[in-house]
Amino acid sequence: MSHSDAILDRLMALHPKIIDLSLDRMHRLLAALGHPERNLPPVIHIAGTNGKGSTQAMIRAGLEAGGARVHAYTSPHLARFHERIRLAGDLIAEPDLAALLQECETANKGQPITFFEITTAAALLAFSRSPADYTLLEVGLGGRLDATNVIDRPRLTVITPVSIDHTQYLGETLPEIAAEKAGIIKPRVPCIVGPQPDAALQVIETRASGLTAPLLVHGQHWMAAPDRDGMIYQDDHGLWDLPLPKLIGAHQIQNAGTALAALRQLGATDAQAVAAVTRAEWPARMQRLGHGPLIRAAGPQAELWLDGGHNPAGAEAVAQTLATLPPRQTHLVCGMLNTKDITGYMRPLAPQVASLIAIDIPEEPNTLPATDTATAARTAGIPASTAANAAEAITRIATADPHARILICGSLYLAGRVLRDNG
Repeated sequence: MSHSDAILDRLMALHPKIIDLSLDRMHRLLAALGHPERNLPPVIHIAGTNGKGSTQAMIRAGLEAGGARVHAYTSPHLARFHERIRLAGDLIAEPDLAALLQECETANKGQPITFFEITTAAALLAFSRSPADYTLLEVGLGGRLDATNVIDRPRLTVITPVSIDHTQYLGETLPEIAAEKAGIIKPRVPCIVGPQPDAALQVIETRASGLTAPLLVHGQHWMAAPDRDGMIYQDDHGLWDLPLPKLIGAHQIQNAGTALAALRQLGATDAQAVAAVTRAEWPARMQRLGHGPLIRAAGPQAELWLDGGHNPAGAEAVAQTLATLPPRQTHLVCGMLNTKDITGYMRPLAPQVASLIAIDIPEEPNTLPATDTATAARTAGIPASTAANAAEAITRIATADPHARILICGSLYLAGRVLRDNG
């Protein structure tokens, strides 16, 4: 166990509730640390239900192609915690992370604070001490009371598509959830708005007009669409004719549009727009795996894919992507958390898949039992069984159909385990 892992384990125990939305603890700790949040390179703050990470990855690729040094904060991590903090482009080094966490732990003096809050404070502290041109901050949950929402004057805010998720924290209805996301909008700071359901857009527009924040809304101020074998992005400044995003799936064209609208606000060139869509890397979003023990279990003729989406909108995106891939029998290996809308996740996938094998997420206390996942799949009309782990499920599918397309899905936590275990 690394030094930082030991500290992260201790920090987990400081506050018994994993999620407790309030900014008081965050403000107290930041004051004790000398207010690093007031000392950051220009901030681009990103909220939304789906597409935050992909959109952030594309903005970063575009900025870096223009020579900018970019800090980036994202969550959750897949294989190791260090992925959450990029300093001027590079993942934070182990000794630096351990020292920062220790400094935050000392400043906090054992007072109640959530794991996400204290690690966000550590990221802001790191960003305030390293020179860069921009800081990309991805919201953890919601927006209004999220630990990242401590920046008074960001350069830009961005709201990716809002849908119903995390109802136990953010509210039961779309307008309630949109109001939480719109909590990142700041007075007179431009806000880029990705494609939204009308009920969500209305809330965002009302909030922005109350703060005289200029909105740049998908379908009103900019549009993105597939075009022949690429995509186009268009706004008042003109048209960009671009390759398809490197990230796979029709929904990535809209995420690219949101990223391009942000880059346009920051004065990006044509070359930066191309780089945004062609150079962005974002693992576990319809990622095709190419090597490792799980590939060997699948055999030479099967395809093995990985996706970390976990709510109905995420499943919708996967289903649309599957519909566009060359035809093959598709089988799911699925593990989910017990907090999710399981049937809502299964329903869009049902027409696209032949079967599902459910597994528990390894070493995850909040995993949904595999038997429950299988039951939900059957309810949605997908023939389902269970297996002890991903390797066993893959072997079983590949033995029955050596040419199968196998998709491991249902949770970012499962995706992270798979990436770790598969090297």
